[in-house]
Amino acid sequence: MRPVLHGDISNAARALLYVPVGLRASLCERMILESEAADEYVARVGRLHPLWGNGSLMSAARKRMLADEPTFDDADYCACFEMVLRRLAQWRANR
Repeated sequence: MRPVLHGDISNAARALLYVPVGLRASLCERMILESEAADEYVARVGRLHPLWGNGSLMSAARKRMLADEPTFDDADYCACFEMVLRRLAQWRANR
């Protein structure tokens, strides 16, 4: 996976916000795995992955429908943002 920036987290959180609560954890995991696979593909082939893009989390997230970005006054958005950060930390710890 390419280095993660604020935009990666916000786009992934918006993708999560768009889906029902029960689907968010699995979607979060899937986007992380897709971005990792895409990054490996780009390194190996020298082209963007046809489905998941350039290996960034943002690219994997933007292949999906995204909710409009709310402010951090929105508790649901905050929960999605936090989920992405926690899952990334877990993923990195397990690598």
